[in-house]
Amino acid sequence: MRLRRHGQGPSLESSTGIDLAPMLDFVLNLLIFFIITAVFAKEVALSMNRAGGGATAGTAESDSLPISIMANGDIWLDNRVVDVRAVRANVERAHATKPKLGVLVIAQEEAEAGVVIQVVDQIRLAGVDNISFSSAAGTGG
Repeated sequence: MRLRRHGQGPSLESSTGIDLAPMLDFVLNLLIFFIITAVFAKEVALSMNRAGGGATAGTAESDSLPISIMANGDIWLDNRVVDVRAVRANVERAHATKPKLGVLVIAQEEAEAGVVIQVVDQIRLAGVDNISFSSAAGTGG
């Protein structure tokens, strides 16, 4: 039987397994990356105030301009159908007569969200920040 010298042939240490240190470094770097990027992610949302109770609901209705959005896309303002582009002018006119005027957006459940967002954008462009939301069931007008 021959004796092997120290450095010749495959050794027992090199064939035992995989070195996991580089993989653990990579996973740790990914974890640090996701933690840092999660801190900088900002959520965009609308702030909304809900009506408090029955006593404030009666006063809120008299000081608000109702705008109804139907399921077929019609927008009702002052008992007439208006275009989305006319909402801003009508709200500006009403806001000029009553500076503390709020707007009540009444959208039917089947109304498209895009139309509701366009109406709210026009109200905000008219300078009114007091916007209340309500939903109406059914398709009647």
